[in-house]
Amino acid sequence: MNQDDAVLNRVQRWVREDIQTLAAYAVPPAAGLIKLDAMENPYDWPPELVQPWLAAVAGAALNRYPDPGSRALLPVLRTALGIPDAAEVLLGNGSDELIQMLILAVARPGAVVLAPEPTFVMYRLIAHWLGVRFVGVPLRADDFGLDRAAMLAAIAQHQPALVFLACPNNPTGNLFDRDDVLAILDAAPGAVVVDEAYAPFTAASFLEQVGSRPELLVMRTLSKAGLAGLRLGILAGPAAWIAQIDKVRLPYNINVLTQITAEVALRYPAVWQDQAAAICAERATLAARLAALPGVTVYPSEANFLLFRVPAGHAAAIHEALRQGGVLIKSLDGGHPALNDCLRVTVGKPAENASFLDVLTRSLVSLRGIAGK
Repeated sequence: MNQDDAVLNRVQRWVREDIQTLAAYAVPPAAGLIKLDAMENPYDWPPELVQPWLAAVAGAALNRYPDPGSRALLPVLRTALGIPDAAEVLLGNGSDELIQMLILAVARPGAVVLAPEPTFVMYRLIAHWLGVRFVGVPLRADDFGLDRAAMLAAIAQHQPALVFLACPNNPTGNLFDRDDVLAILDAAPGAVVVDEAYAPFTAASFLEQVGSRPELLVMRTLSKAGLAGLRLGILAGPAAWIAQIDKVRLPYNINVLTQITAEVALRYPAVWQDQAAAICAERATLAARLAALPGVTVYPSEANFLLFRVPAGHAAAIHEALRQGGVLIKSLDGGHPALNDCLRVTVGKPAENASFLDVLTRSLVSLRGIAGK
């Protein structure tokens, strides 16, 4: 037996069989392309922020472990996000780590994690990785809204430890009806995590109720606001929940540079508010122009991306035509039955959006049986 076979035998013996059947989370290369696939803020830091940031990081004690409690950052975060005094806060290395901590904290035998689908794939993936049963409840087919009756029936049947609700939802972009969410909060036996990753692009939020409802936790991130490189996620909730979840947090999970950078950035709220407003304005323009294209259906969005459906059977070809034309977006076709023929584009700068629309229009016109307008 050669060395490679010996290693493979050991891997196959000891790695869980269900893990062996999975594919790793794939991030496509974007070098040389207009990158509109990952819901990032397309705008750079303005020059007036760079010098204060450089001065702050110049004094970073990189030879020391970071403050495990992020004590200098937390009050700045509370003020910038408007976190109620009644809520406690826990930070994660992005929302993904917070999702992992949440599920790990409740991962007893028989525990269930529940969410409507299609939604953020990490809820299901992380539950699977941790050996916790995941129950997905289909969204309404016509508008991707919550099916309140189905959600309440699933909660009554499965008694989930955690319910995840992404508001606005990813990848569909829509907000869930507030009364539907409140009904789920009232019915849930465990915690309901309202994931507000796209809060900068909508006025709707449940954050003001955190601390006043025993089941409610709200998750935020700085990634969509313009700080994706920091990987900083925020979880706000009642003290009793946060205290238990904090016990499964790895020590020193928020590094020194992230803490310093976030503290500096959040002292300039107008910068991020102005950028979010520009993205929202461009979102409206992009949605209108997409809706005017032949064979395209655009779904309402209160996030920094748009979900759209192309003529049946052509999503893969259009996605590849866009890549060949220098534009990278996300193909959702085949990922969930409700998303067949769907693509998702991040709202970029005006010139980036114009390039995307130009390549998309040419690819649609070239399709057999579809005439340009």
